[in-house]
Amino acid sequence: MHEITLSQRALELIEQQARQHNATRVTGVWLKVGAFSCVETSALTFCFELVCRDTLAEGCALHIEEQQAECWCEACQQYVTLLSSKVRSCPQCHSTGLRIVADDGLQIQRLELEGVSHV
Repeated sequence: MHEITLSQRALELIEQQARQHNATRVTGVWLKVGAFSCVETSALTFCFELVCRDTLAEGCALHIEEQQAECWCEACQQYVTLLSSKVRSCPQCHSTGLRIVADDGLQIQRLELEGVSHV
């Protein structure tokens, strides 16, 4: 289960940003997950809540968006986008000769911080 490692790394980055902005609490986190990143959303949610215990992010709202993957179809020579890793054929020609060219894994899109003080 690599969701625990992803959650730990995300929390490190979130805490770093919170400290830089002198935040007292993280109230919301928006993550974008690539369609072919092999991340199970429910496992990520569970792991994220687990690693956030006793941190500035404990109890924060977690918002997860699945990102489309950009693929190149060898058969019809077109770029196509797929939302799910379960779809393995080109939506144009139904060929299975797809090559993933962009699937950004896991990205932190936005943070909502409380108690931010500007120095």
